[in-house]
Amino acid sequence: MADNQIKTDSKYDDFDFPTKSPEVKSGHPGHTTPEQDAQIFQLRTQLEQAGYTERLDTLSMLRFLRARKFNVQLSKQMFIDCEKWRKEFELDDLVRTFDYKEKPKVFEYYPQYYHKTDKDGRPVYIEQLGKIDLTAMYKITTAERMLQNLAVEYEKLVDPRLPACSRKTGSLLETCCTVMDLKGVGISSVPSVYGYVKQASAMSQNYYPERLGKFYLINAPWGFSSVFSVVKGFLDPVTVQKIHVLGSGYHKELLGQIPKENLPKLFGGTCDCEGGCAFSDAGPWQDPQWAKPPKWAQDGKSTTIENAASSGVETHQPGGGSKAAPEPEKAGAGAAQAPMS
Repeated sequence: MADNQIKTDSKYDDFDFPTKSPEVKSGHPGHTTPEQDAQIFQLRTQLEQAGYTERLDTLSMLRFLRARKFNVQLSKQMFIDCEKWRKEFELDDLVRTFDYKEKPKVFEYYPQYYHKTDKDGRPVYIEQLGKIDLTAMYKITTAERMLQNLAVEYEKLVDPRLPACSRKTGSLLETCCTVMDLKGVGISSVPSVYGYVKQASAMSQNYYPERLGKFYLINAPWGFSSVFSVVKGFLDPVTVQKIHVLGSGYHKELLGQIPKENLPKLFGGTCDCEGGCAFSDAGPWQDPQWAKPPKWAQDGKSTTIENAASSGVETHQPGGGSKAAPEPEKAGAGAAQAPMS
């Protein structure tokens, strides 16, 4: 077996990118114990018995297990909740058909985009909250469409973005580097920002586990640290450790993680994409040398390799039209709610 690959399951694993994590941490692909390997088998078997046939690949099983500290029952419930949400959200169809026509106008108030990679080779995701005006935005779009766009971009993170980045670096990349710019966010607008961050975080944590690599909050306004202390309350401690809250003097730390040539000029980098960095979607996933068509864009019946993604699937995702997993064997009261709630 190649050094950059993991032990796979022939029934569900169809990876066309490296599958060994560069992070030498217990529970990460290529660094599992015999007990953890047994838990992967146990989780997959229980989900099969519950009627699930998609997104049961080894990488996905590991991400759900890591998110629940390798508690098989909790991981199983998290997976079931995720599948319930995907079905209610009609995500397998949405990723192929969603057309965010109002994107240029929405971006006048709230730019959200993937742009090139950090020094670890991960996709960089940027959000600018400074101009956010929900009243104005809801005249252009709806909260539902904003959430649909967020979910679709997570799907595209999982495939094709992360696989392309993995091919380029030669090792598995499962996470992204997020930069959230709070410049212009006054304390009066914090409630709106808080509400969105909580909603987006819920989607990320519940349905796209183990997708966050690093998170930089830059240009944090005075008083934001106290608000963030509240936000931390609904984030996993492991997630909190990945978050860096920086003021206006963020450049040195941010450039320590993101190459200057990959960072938009707006944030102290040198990149100035034609047509604007916010609309370029520049990155290895646009380079024919590393990019491959996402599996969700193929015949709709390809084996799923991931899901959760971040944003975003792995070798990827939606494996099949609007066909979602069959009704679970009583998902129970803990079933996930759509991110609209």
